[in-house]
Amino acid sequence: MSLLPKTVNPDLQKERDNASIKAEEFAVWWHGGKDRLKIKRDLELHILDDLDEDIYRFPNLSHEEIYNAAIKDFIKLAKKIQELKVERNYDGTDIWPSSVLWGAMPAGNPLAVHCGMVIECIRIQGTDEQFEKFGKACQSFSMTSAYAQTELGHGTFIRGLETRADFDHHTDEFVLNTPTISSYKWWPGGMGQSANHCIVPANLYIDNVCKGLAMFVVPIRDMETHAPLPGVDVGDIGKRMGFAGVNNGYLGLKNVRIPRTNMLMRHSQVHRDGTFVQSPVSVLTYFTMVYIRCLIVRNVATQLSMAATIATRYSAVRRQSPINPNEPEVQIIDHLTQQKKLFPEMANSIAYKLAFTKLYQLYETTSQDIKHGEFSRLPEMHSLSCILKVLCTSTTMAGVDILRLACGGHGYLSSSNIGNIYLDVGASCTYEGENTVLLLQVGRFLMKSYRSALAGKKLAPTVAYLQNAVKEKSLCHWTGSWEDLLKILQIATAHKTHITYENLMARLKAGQTEAEAANNTGIELTQAAELHGICFVAATFLEEVTGPHSKPRSPALNKVLGNLLELFMISTVLKYMHEVLRVHKLSEAEIRSLQTRLEDSLKAVRPDAVVICDGFDHHDRNLFSTLGSYDGNVYERIFEEAKRCPLNKQPVPEVIHTHLKPFMKSNL
Repeated sequence: MSLLPKTVNPDLQKERDNASIKAEEFAVWWHGGKDRLKIKRDLELHILDDLDEDIYRFPNLSHEEIYNAAIKDFIKLAKKIQELKVERNYDGTDIWPSSVLWGAMPAGNPLAVHCGMVIECIRIQGTDEQFEKFGKACQSFSMTSAYAQTELGHGTFIRGLETRADFDHHTDEFVLNTPTISSYKWWPGGMGQSANHCIVPANLYIDNVCKGLAMFVVPIRDMETHAPLPGVDVGDIGKRMGFAGVNNGYLGLKNVRIPRTNMLMRHSQVHRDGTFVQSPVSVLTYFTMVYIRCLIVRNVATQLSMAATIATRYSAVRRQSPINPNEPEVQIIDHLTQQKKLFPEMANSIAYKLAFTKLYQLYETTSQDIKHGEFSRLPEMHSLSCILKVLCTSTTMAGVDILRLACGGHGYLSSSNIGNIYLDVGASCTYEGENTVLLLQVGRFLMKSYRSALAGKKLAPTVAYLQNAVKEKSLCHWTGSWEDLLKILQIATAHKTHITYENLMARLKAGQTEAEAANNTGIELTQAAELHGICFVAATFLEEVTGPHSKPRSPALNKVLGNLLELFMISTVLKYMHEVLRVHKLSEAEIRSLQTRLEDSLKAVRPDAVVICDGFDHHDRNLFSTLGSYDGNVYERIFEEAKRCPLNKQPVPEVIHTHLKPFMKSNL
């Protein structure tokens, strides 16, 4: 018999009744309009109820059982989504809308890379004819695929990849090999057992001369039997900390032959006679990774909002420790220290979602430019995708753990799902570019931009603030406005960039090579890069709240968003106060006023916190949490989940009779 009441927890209901806005209004804004919200809910209504309950018990399943359940659920989801797209005439090309169904497969999707990365890679890197052949086969799932870039011995350092593809003039084929154990492809999602093809980045050789990295469509399993093809050594790499159902694999290739036309040739080509046509811009080979980094920013913003929803709802239900002696215990969300754990992460998730929207707009513009032979935006696009990927993943990972701690001991339960979210976010700190390496790349971009600023050259829009900051060393007048807070962050970033540039130049003048000087300036390069990312996120948030987008919104919603912006800006400036004070001498009174504003902003967010999380509009099946369900019946759900534990199936487990009881009688 279920212990769950059929009513909403009264404390949670009170939060909803007393908020200044309705969750629906926030949800419409958060999801980009009524139409998008309707599609998202439509998909959930028709899909989530069909999922296999086994996958929601995945902490109690074996590695093999998780994979089997994930494959079955993926097939149900894919069929349903395709049917609904045709039936409802949904537009767009995203056949796996992870932005609206994140969490539908809590153990991970074994063909997520196929849907989210490979198809776009073929579209970007392949010719129109190749997309007709390979891309459409992927869309129909007659071909299942993985993106096999990372190797056992090399990850983010792409130029170090060892896999090679030699052109055979006689047969008009490429011969692919992974010549050493370190050159085995390692980690690609879905490659273990699910994919029958891979996109393989490999060094292209013609007459034993390396022409650089190219991408090849490589069959790895028989299309009928699914058995590995000759020369292919493939399998699952074993259990990971998270993403248990993703089927990460390894791949070895020994003299595997593919037609010349299996090389993706939109940007560079190999002709029948072996003539190599170089890509107009070498970094185009990596543009697929730029796309994926954009999606990572979106995904972690979603994951952080999920964790914030779980922890905030729990905090509204949990009562512990009176504020005043001899009074009843209060909702823990009333403790200011608890608000400091919850609300900044809520604001961060919103800031990162807005940053993704801006980033993706730039990605689409850059993609159109590339089609017309215009490549000038590429360095900025690459740099911005790198820094937002780094900033959003690293701070989300830390933020999710703060939210876990906000749930006390119950947050440590697997059934809270915060731990699963944390482990999944943790993976994003290393895949598609290890975060420190990407920070260094962004730092080098800043050095080039600063050099251009000193020379009076026009800078890319996202670093244009460096131009003004070269001349403007500090704020002329401090008012503490949002605009001032952004300005002081930009000046602090420019100062950090200036100091880093000076130290880099000093090392070069002392006789260090460029590589040595960059290595020895690495700490400052990463610090400048992080500040640059913060400036972009803060500027985007400020523009959303105060710019033209605010006009159609109600005054109440604008006030709520203003409260969240205030919290974000004040928290950010306080976090980087050590950099701010290097460029502007704030008085003790001004610093104290910032602390007061932080406390006031927490109190301002407090009445609407639950409704904001409701507005994220996460379905209970996506949250997958005993602590964060919409009805707030936390203790009943925790207890029911404990009853489902396999150890509780028998009152006395067999091992007690076979081992513990004899041991207890052994008089040790």
